Amino acid sequence: MILPKFEFHEPTSISDACELMARHRGEARLLAGGTDLLVNMKKKVLNPKRLVSLGRIPELTQVERSNGTLWIGAGATVSAIAASAMVARDASALGLGARALGTPLIRNLATIGGNIGSARPAADLPPALIVYGAVLVLRSVAGERRLPIGEFFKGPGLTAAHEDELIAAVVIQVPAGYAGAGYLNLGVRKAQDCNIVNVASYLELDGRAEVIRAARVALGSVGPTPLRSPSAEAVLIGQKPTEALFDLAADAAQRDCMPILDFRGSAEYRRDMVGVLARRTLTMALAEARSRN
Repeated sequence: MILPKFEFHEPTSISDACELMARHRGEARLLAGGTDLLVNMKKKVLNPKRLVSLGRIPELTQVERSNGTLWIGAGATVSAIAASAMVARDASALGLGARALGTPLIRNLATIGGNIGSARPAADLPPALIVYGAVLVLRSVAGERRLPIGEFFKGPGLTAAHEDELIAAVVIQVPAGYAGAGYLNLGVRKAQDCNIVNVASYLELDGRAEVIRAARVALGSVGPTPLRSPSAEAVLIGQKPTEALFDLAADAAQRDCMPILDFRGSAEYRRDMVGVLARRTLTMALAEARSRN
């Protein structure tokens, strides 16, 4: 398959990229790793007149920690996130999601901003980012705005970003105290396949590590966007963590999902696997939370 013709722009700063997106509003697409965009262009799903490459903007690749906040530039590759000691220590579920994404070749090209911006319901990184309460930094010629990632997704391929905006960074407030998270995905094959189900869970315990003070459960591949499970979270908060409690939360998560039938699996199978992965990720989150002493 051959790419359609397009004009190629290669800015060296975020401000220049924003100016290009504003000048060519509606005609331009941002290019980071290209693992989704170029495939869709070859398939004639998308036919932008211009591509604005972000590959020569060093600011977008930074991963740093400051004042209890983890700042991940939108151009950071998935492989860099998977290998980051900071991410492993401060946002372990995100590291797990990065290591689960595709193949080494895809991880070397794909970026966190692209994985979010493509708004694929089965994407690996959004569930973990949702349970960590990540905030997106969006930039345009009008300035900067910050948006909780849970408000960003509007449907398959649809987001709250304006046509002239780009994702500049993902910001995570590093959990303090007895807090932990887990992430798991399930696919037909280990790699190079769309997830059937993916789930992330987060638990924060009280000062004696005995009672759940906060809980977040995010479900992927079982709705038009990644979903929070408010029913599971309500079951967990204020309770002592036990296997029986996690069973109840897993059942609640199954009620909150909206799976579909496709060639990868039935709706019933997906719903069952939501329960399995929710239970397992909650167990992972509890183990990490209790280790923080």
